[in-house]
Amino acid sequence: MRTLSETHKENGILVAAHRGTFGGNIPCNTMAAFDIAIKEGADIIEMDLFKNVDGDVFIFHTGKEPGHIDRHIHIETLTTKEILALKRCNADLTETEMGLEKFDDVLEHLKGRAILNLDRCVDILDTVTAIVERHGMREQVLLKSDPSDASLKMVETYASKYDYMPIFKQVDNATEKIEKMNINYMGAELVFEKEESPLAQDEYIDKMHKKGKILWVNSLIYSYKVPLAAGHSDDISLIEDPDKGWGWLADKGFDIIQTDWPYHCVDYLRKHGKRKD
Repeated sequence: MRTLSETHKENGILVAAHRGTFGGNIPCNTMAAFDIAIKEGADIIEMDLFKNVDGDVFIFHTGKEPGHIDRHIHIETLTTKEILALKRCNADLTETEMGLEKFDDVLEHLKGRAILNLDRCVDILDTVTAIVERHGMREQVLLKSDPSDASLKMVETYASKYDYMPIFKQVDNATEKIEKMNINYMGAELVFEKEESPLAQDEYIDKMHKKGKILWVNSLIYSYKVPLAAGHSDDISLIEDPDKGWGWLADKGFDIIQTDWPYHCVDYLRKHGKRKD
């Protein structure tokens, strides 16, 4: 299995599948969604983790219980037996045959198949990294978090040898601090509302590339009211013109594009010579 740096060097711009590829009867954050994303050419699978009261780690975006399992609960307060009895819902909020995936099972299922971006887990890194080490998959994992002192301390303490990216919103307020820590700082996720943002300027992007950093950007949309990449989104790529979305991000020099539509993004990048695989 190639590392993230090796994959980027060989393939060019990489595509990250946000929670896999989902829709219709396929729920997000499931093995089915991850398998489909890999079939569609995704290099990176992004997934959300949480730990329950029994200390087991599952794949699920906490806070999304009403829309993903049709329950108004805090899933992390349930026992493992209770969680395994739940069923995921499809796009119409109808129950499917799919349950929640245990992190152990997902790791084994995806071993050697894609880079795994483990999200929303900085507070449980001691448990998460112990599981990853048990499966011998450290080089396959990418960690990201906010750049707060508390989060960076967790990374330095429990994941200093893992590929790590801070998430910068509007400004880079932590590069100098991280560079002085025992952290494998290999790039950053950049979130910016406007093209005038310091994070979207050629000077900043060039500076980070000269440092050898890999830059991650998001074309997906959580809310149309909160642009993640100055409006250069999946929606504009699919509905209007991909040159205005994925093309703009690629030409700007971003190295990883996270999308909800990996097949279309990969296809565009390949056809326009921005991807070499």
